[in-house]
Amino acid sequence: MTDAMVLCRFLHFTVVLMLFGAWVFKPLLLGRETALDEPLARLSRWLAAAALLSGVAWLLLITASMAGTWAAAFDLPTLQLVLRNTFFGQVWGWHLLLNVLLVALLMSPLRSNRPLRIGLASLLLATLAPVGHGAMLDGLSGQLLILNQIVHLTCVGAWLGGLMLLVMILRHPTGHAIGAILRRFSGVGYVLVAGLVLTGLINVRVLTGAFWPTPLLSGFALILLIKVVLVAGMLGLALFNRLRINDCDQRLTTLRASVIVEWLLGMGAVAAVSLLGTLPPMIAG
Repeated sequence: MTDAMVLCRFLHFTVVLMLFGAWVFKPLLLGRETALDEPLARLSRWLAAAALLSGVAWLLLITASMAGTWAAAFDLPTLQLVLRNTFFGQVWGWHLLLNVLLVALLMSPLRSNRPLRIGLASLLLATLAPVGHGAMLDGLSGQLLILNQIVHLTCVGAWLGGLMLLVMILRHPTGHAIGAILRRFSGVGYVLVAGLVLTGLINVRVLTGAFWPTPLLSGFALILLIKVVLVAGMLGLALFNRLRINDCDQRLTTLRASVIVEWLLGMGAVAAVSLLGTLPPMIAG
């Protein structure tokens, strides 16, 4: 059951983060209607549907885990009990409702309404924050931890979704000013990286009581270390591409491969986070 939960968390987090990030970065990188609009709209519908399916699967898995039997996942009274009487269920009920509204929006004539689309995607992203370790604390401390997690997810989503959009642009670069697009992406990237690092350090400090959990190569600390290494790899590739930005038009194949690897490293980091969410943090002392 744990393996299924990790896979479900990974799929759901990934598609929600990419939906949010691609829509946020679209006007920043391109700023107008392009030939990329229709492929992005089509991909967005698939991502929103995948988010809904994985979100429902997540609820079923949590219900089965709480009840201790797979049969409970398909028992309506037990599902209602989880949705009404648990913190996760109350948050997840709103989360699934937002997901349904997003899918309906993307299937309707209003799908071109950018503020409505980004608004729903932002709320969908925000309701991921109280899930898992974000719900560990009560009162003001708990609220601040959730707020920190929202900022963290916003930075991750913008970066991961922006990379997905950049991959789409580099697959069909004709008509795009690649150098200018990369400069805009890098400019926003500095802010995202700063937010990502700062909120990540706060999360570790609050959840473990230390700046880094120990022992280093065991359990929660090991998976956290893997995540940090993957993010460091992303930063290294981003810096390399930023330093070579002046000759980007002459090395599109290498640039495309580099961005794809950076994007895959980002998804690897999300996979590590999905596993971290199922492990108890290691409290110092």
